[in-house]
Amino acid sequence: MNKRKAKARAKKGKSLRQVGAVPYRVTGKGEIEVMVITSRGKRRFLFPKGWKMKGKSAPEAAAREALEEAGVVGTPAGSAIGRYEYCKRLGSVVAPIRVTMFPMRVRRELSDWSEKRQRKRAWVKPSVAEKLIEHPGLGSLARDLP
Repeated sequence: MNKRKAKARAKKGKSLRQVGAVPYRVTGKGEIEVMVITSRGKRRFLFPKGWKMKGKSAPEAAAREALEEAGVVGTPAGSAIGRYEYCKRLGSVVAPIRVTMFPMRVRRELSDWSEKRQRKRAWVKPSVAEKLIEHPGLGSLARDLP
């Protein structure tokens, strides 16, 4: 879904849905780290997310968002790790959006990706992600990784 379609749906009072990934890796010491990225506008920490893409399953779309926004390639789990809601301004409309998040084990980290100049990224422990991510309920998803 693009921004124009989302805005039209929001004006009609229809629900809007997005998908996201919680990218993670296991270190040589067996510890889990998650990748957080900054938002483009306010530079807040979050996990990659975006509109579900036509022709892709929700986990596939989440993996695509992780590639575009964080520059990581991996395999998303088939089932969601959790959900959260937020409000997004779409022109003159403020729309509630429900985001379904999928854990994604990272296989490869790219040195160059499409949004590299727009975002920062960092590997952190799940407990640190909880503190960095301001949105209620989003940071805590890092605790529930496999």
